[in-house]
Amino acid sequence: MTQQPSIRRLAAVAALTNIAILCTPALATEGGGSSYPNGVETFLAGAVPPPGLYGLVYSTNYSADRLRDNSGNDLNVPGFKVKATVVAPRLVWVPGQKLLDGDLVLHTIVPMVDLKVSAAGSSDSRRGLGDVTAGAGVAWHHSQSLHSVAAIDVFLPTGGHDKSRLANPGRNYLAWEPLYAVSYIDPRGLNADIKLGYMMNRRNSDTGYKSGDEFHFDYALGWGLGGGWTAGVGGFYYQQVTQDNKDGTDVAGNKGRAFAIGPAIKYDSGKGWLLMAKWQKESAVRNRPEGSAFWLKAVLPF
Repeated sequence: MTQQPSIRRLAAVAALTNIAILCTPALATEGGGSSYPNGVETFLAGAVPPPGLYGLVYSTNYSADRLRDNSGNDLNVPGFKVKATVVAPRLVWVPGQKLLDGDLVLHTIVPMVDLKVSAAGSSDSRRGLGDVTAGAGVAWHHSQSLHSVAAIDVFLPTGGHDKSRLANPGRNYLAWEPLYAVSYIDPRGLNADIKLGYMMNRRNSDTGYKSGDEFHFDYALGWGLGGGWTAGVGGFYYQQVTQDNKDGTDVAGNKGRAFAIGPAIKYDSGKGWLLMAKWQKESAVRNRPEGSAFWLKAVLPF
């Protein structure tokens, strides 16, 4: 009776080991992921609202069934699939305090994650809290159309993580990044947004793995159609800058890279609430999963 659980555990460890052998060389950053959800921002990325308390909700469905190596080739890992559904409420507070001729802004994001991963005949799924983000910054309103914000975000290791499992809602390490975002807004003309960030990661104490630094930007380009509608394109660019490190040794030849683009749309009710949606397809991927995502973003003033 006591041997059966041990046999099952040994079988599970063997399956995970096989997956690690197949996938690890092509997974830049630990597990091929990032603390920052690339592509999360679209229109209004750099436009902070007037003083007050605001609620935002982000939602995404991401799926990938290819894993690319350092040359961009499909590794053809049998049964490889990643599916993630995330709902992430965000609270933004603009207290009305001036700093550096701008407005102080504070925020936090609490993601809830439903993650499914399969590869090489094994699969895993988990639901729960992801890694919480907290940040502070300064927002400027340069004109009626031009707005920007500079901030520092910290990604806290609050999500569940087990190094023996395939699906982990959390990264199990602290990360932080300085960021800068700019928005140009014209209800009947050009709309352009970009949010740039440089991610710095601490070491995962359970695995001894330290993911390299990551540069990324989200972007949107569109045209105001009147009546509150803006349509265009949006996506992201991602490039790992420094090597990963495992137990003090650099992991060479596996820096991640990706570019994504797809249609984007925004509706501004004129009554304080807004809704944005986009679909983006990844390409030019290196050492990461390649897939697509559908995003929704809602802004709801209290």
